[in-house]
This record gives sequence, C-alpha cells and structure tokens, in this order.
Amino acid sequence: MAVRQSACRLLSTVAAGTGPPGTVAVEETLETMARIIPGIFKHSRCRNNVYPQSDVRRYPVPDESVFWTQTYSDYQPPFHESPVLQGKEWADLDVDNASFKPKWNELDGKVNRVSFIGAYEIRDSCPLNPFGRTGIRGRGILGRWGPNHAADPVVTRWKLDEAGQPILHPDSGKRILQMCAIERLDCGEWAIPGGMVDPGEKVSATLRREFLEETMDNDAGEMAGEVEQFFAAGTDIYKGYVDDPRNTDCAWMETVAVNFHDETGSVVGRFPLHAGDDAAKVRWMDVGEEVKLYASHSNIVKRVVDMLEAHW
Repeated sequence: MAVRQSACRLLSTVAAGTGPPGTVAVEETLETMARIIPGIFKHSRCRNNVYPQSDVRRYPVPDESVFWTQTYSDYQPPFHESPVLQGKEWADLDVDNASFKPKWNELDGKVNRVSFIGAYEIRDSCPLNPFGRTGIRGRGILGRWGPNHAADPVVTRWKLDEAGQPILHPDSGKRILQMCAIERLDCGEWAIPGGMVDPGEKVSATLRREFLEETMDNDAGEMAGEVEQFFAAGTDIYKGYVDDPRNTDCAWMETVAVNFHDETGSVVGRFPLHAGDDAAKVRWMDVGEEVKLYASHSNIVKRVVDMLEAHW
C-alpha cells in the first residue's frame, strides 16, 4: 500500500504537473517514477485518434486495456510507417531486414537504444512500448524502433514592466514567467523548441543546437559567446517518457528537459527571436494554467513554474 501511495504522489507530479516548489532531488525522483509509473500512467495523446500526417486511424484502446498485462483479445492495430523514413540516414531499417541487427536496451554503436524507463520487452522482433497499447504498430513517422531520444530546452525569463521590474499576477501575487515557445509547422501547436538527439551527440549540444535552429535561425551573430555561456549550465527538469501523438506500440518518444533561466532578462531575454527550422512562429509566451502546449510540454513547464515559484 505504501508503494502504491508513493507511486500516486509521483504520478501526480508528472501527469498533473504538480510538485513542491524550490529545488528538488530531480534525478532521484525521476528514477523512482520510471520504475513505478508504467504500471499506473495511461497515455492519452497517442490513443484513439488518427495518426499524425496520415489518414490511418488507431485501433480503439479503452483505459482498461492500455497495459500489456491486461487481456485484449480483439486487439488488431494497423501497421503504419511513413514513406519519409525510407533511405534516411537518421532512420532504422525495417525490423525484418536481414541486415538490421540492433542491440536492444544498449548503446548500439552511436545509436542510444537505452530507455529511461528501464529495460523494455521485445515481442515479435519489435520493442514493446513500456506504457502500453497505442492502437498502431510500426514506427509511424519516428525514425527509431523503441525509444526515440529528444532534448527540450525550457528557456525562461521574468515578465518585466517598463522600469525593468517583475510584473506580479493580480490573482496569485506571484511573478509571471515567460518561456520561449515555437509554433510547430507540422501541427500548429505551441511547444518547447526541442528536437531529436543525433547519434553520438551530447544532450547539452542538442539543447543549444535546437534552440538556435528554431528560435534564432542559427544566427547568434555577435552574441555567440553569450549564447554558449548561457547554455553551459541548466537545471534538469524531467527525464523520461513523453505522451506524444507520434508514439506507437513499437516506437516512442523520450526526452531530457532542462531549464535555462535568465533571471535578469539581460542575456537570452534580450535576444531577437525569429523562427527557423521547423518552427512557423516564435515568441516569448506568458506561462499559466490556461496555456496549452504540444504533447506533454505543459507538464514539463509546470515543473519549472513550481521550481521558480512563479504564477500558474
């Protein structure tokens, strides 16, 4: 009973975005969540809808049939893989290709096939989504079988008045936090400007690269040194599974989210932002309960809000 109560408290932190303010033992908490939540948490963004960038409808998966330990004898998910994966260097080969010999749950050359959740099961030669059924097999539009690793830089500043003083929200009396957000080209939703970790690339390099690509169009100019220094240190916010609409039974998104906060607004807070890469728009967005973001990004941002004791 004590374990289940602990799991429920941890679940509320990641799924509802709640948690204690101030600095927390992030790594210890996330490791515990990774061990417990797969048997409790039910993903929703990757169930009971049409798969992104296709007309393929997922096989219905009710809440009581999400977990693999639960019998679902009628489960017949369609197989879908986007043609865009064919011949791409960043994508795996078909799982039934004789020359494809992956090392599951290991560092496979430069490709990281280790999940933050722990060891995943291999069934019918395919990795099994540790959080359960999604209503579709194959990789969809994801490049890797199993975990697809991303990095999300949550870049924040305080909202200031003309005198340079933090603006307090009239309801909570707390400072209003702003985040650098992009509007995604593929779905039109606002999101953290993150992206995929390239094979052999350090996550810290991915965080910096994705921010520059999507919010500054790779043009740091004379501020290159300041950008480098700003991204040299951040606070880990989340490491684990993402309830992403691209997830399938055989491939899923995982991320490392790191907060880079400009306390005075004198560094990244003054950067001229202009959309690039796969972003349609970019702006400093006020953070609050009413803000709706792509996939699980709202939950990640809520953790930053709690840590900085900002308005929500």
